[in-house]
Amino acid sequence: MNLTYLLLGIGTAMAEGAPAGDVPAEMSGPASIVALLGSLLPMVLIFVVFYFFLIRPQKKKDKQIKEMLNSLKKGDRICTIGGIYGTIVSLKDDTVTLAVGKDNLSMVLKRSAIATVEDVTIENDSGELLN
Repeated sequence: MNLTYLLLGIGTAMAEGAPAGDVPAEMSGPASIVALLGSLLPMVLIFVVFYFFLIRPQKKKDKQIKEMLNSLKKGDRICTIGGIYGTIVSLKDDTVTLAVGKDNLSMVLKRSAIATVEDVTIENDSGELLN
């Protein structure tokens, strides 16, 4: 018999106060446990697949971003989530002050608005950063 009938049949029998012996013989014992496990196995496998392909990589990525934001220092060349390139002038708890453009305009950003830290610093002959 199918699992729905098994679950509803047992639930109905218990609600009506029927003795446990009224459950059909083919639905009791090891066969019913195997049927129950057989129907739960796909759900468990789906959860495992979701964990390894979605949840775990996202946690890993979040950890890398947190480490990058915690390792920021004065003088780092960064790119914001809005695509603005600048150089870090000062850091506070949750804010970062950037120097942007040829005139080194000052911008204050939230630390979480930083997308990447650039490895390459671009310099011209005068030693100033080009933006």
